[in-house]
Amino acid sequence: MKLSNALILGIGLFVAAPAFAQNTGQEIVPGYKSYGAAITTEGAQPIGTFIAQPAKDGQVAGKMECEVITSCTKKGCWMDVKMPDGGTMKVRFKDYGFFVPTHGLEGKHAILEGTATKETIDVATLRHYAHDAGKSKEEIEKITEAETSWTFEAVGVLIKN
Repeated sequence: MKLSNALILGIGLFVAAPAFAQNTGQEIVPGYKSYGAAITTEGAQPIGTFIAQPAKDGQVAGKMECEVITSCTKKGCWMDVKMPDGGTMKVRFKDYGFFVPTHGLEGKHAILEGTATKETIDVATLRHYAHDAGKSKEEIEKITEAETSWTFEAVGVLIKN
């Protein structure tokens, strides 16, 4: 009996595995490379409209479209996207579960699904991001104050080809 239960569990996990798979640059939606959870373009709002929504518990959840400014040059573990006021929003990926390309995303259109939060980022973290972005030692040392800004935790990302 124990062997048959183990076999059933193993088959169940094998069949369910694709549901938990993370995309790594596949073209699932025509014209877009997909990263993280499979998402669609449907329902995506421009970033300005998205963050203007009423926040629930300090957060706004859903899909937004934006322009990529840069990504982490070390691992692709974050992106900066352009805000309507010309500033940036830091995008991280849920549970460090997927990465985007480290180069070549500048100026590309992206659709992100997840949660935006207004957050204060400490100096050490800002310096870490600057280091990952390839900033010079002098530029990194100029970072002396924490910043309060929008951040985004994405579960899925589409980047237009």
